[in-house]
Amino acid sequence: MHLITVYNGPNDTQGIVINSPYPGGEKCQYKIHPVLEGVSDMEFVINPSSTGWGHIKPLITLIKAINIKTGELVFSGRILKPKQSMAQNGMFSISYVCESKLAYLNDSVQRYGMYQNVTVKSFLTTILNNHNSQVEPHKRFKIGEVTVADSNDNIYRYLGYENTYESIKDKLIDRLGGFLRIREEPDGTYLDYLKTVGEVNDTPIKLRVNLKSLQREIDPTEVITRLVVLGAKISDEANNNERLTFASVNNGKDYLDNTALIAEFGIVVGTLVYDDINTPSTLLLRANQFFATQAASRNAFSISAVDLSKIDSNYSEFKVGDWYQLEAGPLAISEPLQIIGKTITHDNPQVDTLDIGDKYKSLSAYQNELNKKMQSFDDIRQQVEGQAITIRNLNNKLADAQISLDNIQTSLLDIDLENLPVELQGISAQLLALQTTLGDIEQAIGDIPVYGPATSVSDGLLTSELYMKLVSIELATEFIDGLMSKEDKQKLNKITVNQSIDLDQFMTDFLALKDQIENM
Repeated sequence: MHLITVYNGPNDTQGIVINSPYPGGEKCQYKIHPVLEGVSDMEFVINPSSTGWGHIKPLITLIKAINIKTGELVFSGRILKPKQSMAQNGMFSISYVCESKLAYLNDSVQRYGMYQNVTVKSFLTTILNNHNSQVEPHKRFKIGEVTVADSNDNIYRYLGYENTYESIKDKLIDRLGGFLRIREEPDGTYLDYLKTVGEVNDTPIKLRVNLKSLQREIDPTEVITRLVVLGAKISDEANNNERLTFASVNNGKDYLDNTALIAEFGIVVGTLVYDDINTPSTLLLRANQFFATQAASRNAFSISAVDLSKIDSNYSEFKVGDWYQLEAGPLAISEPLQIIGKTITHDNPQVDTLDIGDKYKSLSAYQNELNKKMQSFDDIRQQVEGQAITIRNLNNKLADAQISLDNIQTSLLDIDLENLPVELQGISAQLLALQTTLGDIEQAIGDIPVYGPATSVSDGLLTSELYMKLVSIELATEFIDGLMSKEDKQKLNKITVNQSIDLDQFMTDFLALKDQIENM
């Protein structure tokens, strides 16, 4: 699926293919891990038979991986440290770790400067100019789209001597949010700084469709139910750490309780410190704002899903940054989740391991989710109990069918030719009762919604043995045993033939024959 090529520096336009998706092409083991936040990475392993053996230099050799189906550039960056290995069977190999182009921002450092009354885009441009002046041309970035801004789009920042990536993360991302995106264009490599990324995708991640495994960890341990908010220091004395509180405007209490959270989780005390707040009323306002926005739990997801786009055009490929609707009824999960990373491997390319962004739940959402989960379990329990009742009824019907069939077999063995019409009527009635019973069984089978039909080799609603018994009612012949023996089937066939005879004529001929025997 992926064409992987290594290049001996930025001036090498030909490259060496180390993995080809086509039959007979070069092959290697690889794992690609694109991420939404931070530097994407990749690993691959080659052996002495690879055309890339002996041609790879750490930090110099570049690498690209392309999805040949979509034409998408999945990974572009450089190769880092190698690890040489020899297996017990004497085979040699070298594994390499790679990092994406975003890591080039670690190759430069900023210079001290104070920047006041500048826009986010202008500040980022300054940072990139500092970076570009220190590195080779292929490591440089052009300023791209910038959609992140503060409330006034007028920031005040200092730059120190941190490396460029850490400067961008600390001065912009950690304070204003947003995402960095590398974009390769014919005229160079662009760095976008976006407030939001990704789209809502129509492809669901759904139980019994493409969801292979799911793990969710619900962590309420970070919740604070009693909050102490501290302001500026009251005294400038070196050993005096007393700070302003809101006790004077809160009935003498220097803390604020969230009664709903305490009822759910108990008392968990936390503290916030604001060095620049000097009024108690402002501190109390900050405490109320914190409780208004605090999440009661953090939900962390780990998902393994089948990429159906490789076999069905109605599904799209999972993309990092996009949002997908996750449906897992038994766990009461029905919500859109954003993929912040995924892992693609050479040995299982149709299954992606997806990294999902943490979801933070409010107390009401937390409680509603628990209620839905309990209701879901109750629904499943009731469904199972209903199926158990249906199966018990079905077993009773099968027992009735067996009794009816036994009665038919007994009638066949004890048939009285003198009372043939009566016997035939009795057997006919028994066959009708058996047919009705089998109809009830068929209806009972149709009423069970979960289990699939049984076959001769696999269990379904019935066991395979029970299924074969039912099938054999129709399969019994004069030569093959079924639910009844072939001898009984022969007798039954004779009765069927005799049913087509005119019974009045038959009785007349039979009585005439009887009179002749008696007069002899």
